[in-house]
Amino acid sequence: MQDWSMRVTHVIDHAAREAGSREIVTRWGDGTQTRTDWAGIRRDALKMAQALEVLGLKPGDKVASLAMNHARHLVSWYGVAGMGGVLHTVNPRLFEDQLEYVINHADDRVLLYDAAFQPIVDLMRDRWPNVEHYICFDPPAGSDMRGFEDWIGEQDGDYEWVTGSERDPCMICYTSGTTGNPKGVQYEHRSTLMHAMAGLQPAAFNFSASSVMLPVVPMFHAASWGLPYAGAMAGIKFVFSAVNDPAVLHELMLSEGVTDSAGVPTVWLAHFQYCDKEGIDLPPLKAATIGGSAAPKFMIERLMKNGTRVQHAWGMTETSPIGTVGGPTADWEHLSFDEKVAKTMKQGRPIFGVELRTVDLDDFTKVLPRDGETSGALQIRGPWVVQRYFKADEDAVTEDGWFDTGDVGILHPDGTLQLTDRTKDVIKSGGEWISSVELENAAVGHPAVAEAACIGMPHPKWDERPVLFVVRKEGAACSDTEVVEFLSDKVAKWWLPDAVEFVDDIPHTATGKISKKDLRDRFADYRLEG
Repeated sequence: MQDWSMRVTHVIDHAAREAGSREIVTRWGDGTQTRTDWAGIRRDALKMAQALEVLGLKPGDKVASLAMNHARHLVSWYGVAGMGGVLHTVNPRLFEDQLEYVINHADDRVLLYDAAFQPIVDLMRDRWPNVEHYICFDPPAGSDMRGFEDWIGEQDGDYEWVTGSERDPCMICYTSGTTGNPKGVQYEHRSTLMHAMAGLQPAAFNFSASSVMLPVVPMFHAASWGLPYAGAMAGIKFVFSAVNDPAVLHELMLSEGVTDSAGVPTVWLAHFQYCDKEGIDLPPLKAATIGGSAAPKFMIERLMKNGTRVQHAWGMTETSPIGTVGGPTADWEHLSFDEKVAKTMKQGRPIFGVELRTVDLDDFTKVLPRDGETSGALQIRGPWVVQRYFKADEDAVTEDGWFDTGDVGILHPDGTLQLTDRTKDVIKSGGEWISSVELENAAVGHPAVAEAACIGMPHPKWDERPVLFVVRKEGAACSDTEVVEFLSDKVAKWWLPDAVEFVDDIPHTATGKISKKDLRDRFADYRLEG
């Protein structure tokens, strides 16, 4: 067979050659829209690669992006890789000390950013001594910022992609850093292509040339779930929005004929609330992928009743990020609606390329059975799973390649993963484990509950007992007794929270997940009576 190095540039070459006129639409924050296509993305990526070399960048150098979803950001994914560089997609929601740490730790030399993040750039510029060049993706008219279009416009695009090993890095993403500093995960050309090809499987994103994807998952978060690469491979139409306002997303879905979307549960909750307020139907999506955290039952039911194929996707920054996707199983056509909902609530099955196992929470050397009942610490291995964090001295995996995910889950005989908690959030009461996530997902099904978070609190008799913190929906009322009664037929009796506390807000991490650490800190003096 021919020697064909698996590099990212093959992806954009294919998209431009075989789907060159397929549109890439961007709706900007000011309401304007721009349109390009895959041939245009490749043309601009070639110019960008030239422009980076003019700045003095060499293969292996890092280029940071502080940006939302748009076509110019997409250009940078291929332009940086095309000159042999490494793109560092920075989460603008990180705290100041984290922003300082990740940019410096990655040794970024260039920063590409959206004008909306100019205040962050102004605040942090003196704290990023290694950044030599700042380029704005969308400078306001009349500003003196160095604009992306003008910058790459100085080049003619007569350029040959840098070649090299498929094991070379092409992107680096940092974890959200819930404990300690964020950790860098450096993706290789090879791992990126393998991950993208796996994402094309019918059981995963199921893309075809007719697919129209509006990704709400940000391009700065876990490689946007690999969508920019998988979408290019299939030659799909992308619809990007630089803002995540549900009214804007709804209008784009209708006007651009969007068939697929992907985002965290809070995105869908916001869309539900918008449609309910306006008295309109949900968009006629064919498929909705939900990741980041488990989707509650009512959300899955509503989307499925809309005629939308709903699939959980589970993964993490360390897994590029996809580990499992919840596509239809072999018995799908024989299941009732309720059975389909119950199966969809689980996190799906591993796509080819990764392996999963669970081990005992108290003894990680003890591998647990895939019996659909036994819960344990989830581990994963495969060609797009981290081996070692960036600049770390030691591997992050066991001798035989297993990476501990920090999740707690159950593996079913057919390979389906059912997440039940995080290892640091699972509640041990009287020697038995209680899933905080299952309690939270059940609680948000209450019509008056907007958000819920459950943590274990010290108890004089049972070691720990669950306490549920609840944010009520605006204008809604419910009591702690009503919440417990609502939960009584949804979880085991001994799982029911010992207390329900109503709060104005629940803390979140930079990636939008509930921050149990901050919640515990906030209620550090909270005590339950025996």
